[in-house]
Amino acid sequence: MTRTARKSPPPGAFRTAVGRTGTALGLWLRRPLTSLHLILGVFGLLTLFGLVMVLSASAVESYTADGSTYSVFTRQVLFCVPGLIMFYVGLRISPRRLRALAPGLLVIGVVLLVAVLFVGVDRGGSRGWFAIGSFSVQPAEGVKVALALWGAHVLAARRAVMHRWKYALSPVVPVALLLLMLVVLQPDLGGAITLGIVLVALLFFAGAPMRLILALSGGALLGAVVLGLTASYRLARITSFLNSDGSDIQSSGFQAQQALYSLADGGLFGVGLGQGNAKWDYLPNAHNDFIFAIIGEELGFLGGFAVLVLFATLSYTGFRIAARNADPWLKIVVAVSTTWLVGQAAINISYVVGLLPVTGLQLPLISSGGTSLVVTMFVFGVIANAARHEPEAIAALRQHGQGRVARLLALPMPQPYKKPAAVRPPAQRGAVR
Repeated sequence: MTRTARKSPPPGAFRTAVGRTGTALGLWLRRPLTSLHLILGVFGLLTLFGLVMVLSASAVESYTADGSTYSVFTRQVLFCVPGLIMFYVGLRISPRRLRALAPGLLVIGVVLLVAVLFVGVDRGGSRGWFAIGSFSVQPAEGVKVALALWGAHVLAARRAVMHRWKYALSPVVPVALLLLMLVVLQPDLGGAITLGIVLVALLFFAGAPMRLILALSGGALLGAVVLGLTASYRLARITSFLNSDGSDIQSSGFQAQQALYSLADGGLFGVGLGQGNAKWDYLPNAHNDFIFAIIGEELGFLGGFAVLVLFATLSYTGFRIAARNADPWLKIVVAVSTTWLVGQAAINISYVVGLLPVTGLQLPLISSGGTSLVVTMFVFGVIANAARHEPEAIAALRQHGQGRVARLLALPMPQPYKKPAAVRPPAQRGAVR
């Protein structure tokens, strides 16, 4: 019996399959509710992935400190409850009402930043937390959202005159500098960096002159250098980043060096979920600032790449939602929030892999940390809300209905943006006869 030769696929079959897949993807991306589905998918995957990795990365430290491998994980899950509530609030509240609340939220944020300097508790050399029983709250996290909402509120109303420095600077820049000063006094350099990102993003997406943005960015960089050189522990981080082998456990470069060892041990596929060695007191803060190193060790390059893909999808979706919205305020809020979350993730991953000095920023939705988790979930709710307010999404929801899940959550039907009537300046009104 002769063996039948297996036929190879036609030369153009693979190209045809890729073309059909690309066409199907393009058609799906043009659907009116694609932005909403994308942002909900990224939110769900990052949240679930973060919980799994917090459990794996914190098991040893939890058992050593509390006698249970689930103590840190349990706190993270408990913070997910108010976080999901805040996500629902951000998803359900009307953009007009949220914009009206922005000035009040900013005032509350300033009051809390002042109060924490006097009655806050010290953690890691920073007085930036309010202690509530066994839990703690960090007001600097919420202030980022307040600044984004209020700054967009002010700048959206001035978008026609943003080319003039006087209107671009005041009052957003002075208020942001006040917030930065209060955060630096804690001191919290990581929080100050993210506030700076929010400020620069606000001015950029509101249409401020590029020279102004470059000048502020240069001033921020100079300020960061000064802060780094004037505090001994920050100077030690910079020095160890530039020149240290990290062999001394007391060295500031020890943590960063151990993170690189963890990433190297992971290889392509990792050593297996829960099987990493770095969390056995080799890598401090394994479940917090350096959780990406545990991801690289246990899930390998593929696990780390999956995290990068999720944040890249967040970047694409956030800017897509901002571009497709008609409300200028929502455009700025979504673009600034996306820049903040993706920028913070980029900084965290960069210092874990040794590209930047350690700054103490968390990986959004993945690192353990209650206040950061709740605030980030609220921001995702606001972005998802903006996705429902895309003009094409509003038309589709009105034509076909909201669907079973939206009705179950009692989500209101999104309303189209109505451009406010132009108000003539007093001088022009007096000139009319």
